Amino acid sequence: MPKATRDSEREKRIHDEAIVDCYGPEEQALGWHYYLEDRLRTPFRARCVATRATSPLREGEEVTVTAMAPEGDCEHDMLVMITWEDRKLAVPLAQLEAIDADEETTEAVADWHYWVARGYEL
Repeated sequence: MPKATRDSEREKRIHDEAIVDCYGPEEQALGWHYYLEDRLRTPFRARCVATRATSPLREGEEVTVTAMAPEGDCEHDMLVMITWEDRKLAVPLAQLEAIDADEETTEAVADWHYWVARGYEL
C-alpha cells in the first residue's frame, strides 16, 4: 500500500480519539480497538480491496462485517468479524472498504486505512 499523504485533520482525530494517552503498542492496540468498536455500525457490507496471506478473501469479494474481533485477537492488527461461507471469521480491517455503511463507519474504516498507509504500527 503506498504511503498516504499526511492529513492533519485525520491525524488530530486519531491522536485525540483513538490513541489519546496511549503509551506503547499494547495501549495503542486497545485504543484503536475501542475507537473502532464505538464507531463501526454493524452489520455493514464491505469489499475486499487487498489480498492477504492470512485471509481467504479475494480482491473484489463482498462480505458482511458483523462486529470487531475480540480484543485479544487485535493486539497487532485490527480485525473484524465477517460472515463468510456460512461461518464467522476474523479478517484484517485493512483489506476491506465499507461499501454500504453510514458516514461514521466509513470514516472510522478510512482512519484505520490511513494509519496503515502511513506506515504506523501497533
